[in-house]
Amino acid sequence: MCQAPLALALGAVLVFTGCAAAGRRIENGVYHSTKGYRLTLPGADWSVATESKADLELRHQDGMAAMLANAECDDRARSRSAGLLLDQLLIGLHDRATIERNEISVNGRVAMHRVLDGRVAADGSPTRVEAYVLKEDGCVYDFAYAAPPAAFDAWRADFRRFVESFAKERGD
Repeated sequence: MCQAPLALALGAVLVFTGCAAAGRRIENGVYHSTKGYRLTLPGADWSVATESKADLELRHQDGMAAMLANAECDDRARSRSAGLLLDQLLIGLHDRATIERNEISVNGRVAMHRVLDGRVAADGSPTRVEAYVLKEDGCVYDFAYAAPPAAFDAWRADFRRFVESFAKERGD
């Protein structure tokens, strides 16, 4: 399958995430953000997308799935509710149908969680997205996973391990 629909899906999700930090530091399979957090990469089947607006975007080798992590530590993000931030994260998807919507624990921290089907605005490709928004210590952390609905479950466990590996590097 072509990577274009996935790139469009994550591009839609990235509308409100801002710009990525310059340089990505990955050591021994662990991503260290300049914004004070770290994540463990899911494995050799995933590669870093170099031209991403997110802090970290990963693409599955077969081109059918992608995931991202991003943080914003500014007054604008801090002043909004996690629910509103989650809705903004997903604004580029049309014809949305929610499958799951709840609060969930992410490595001991409360996050808004949503799984939904939608269509990428640019080409109408059906896409399933799982997203988490976590607010803590003046920062907002976004995590998203996108894949075609038929392939979504194939790498969902990789995404969940990725999100659960989230840890603060300063003041954790």
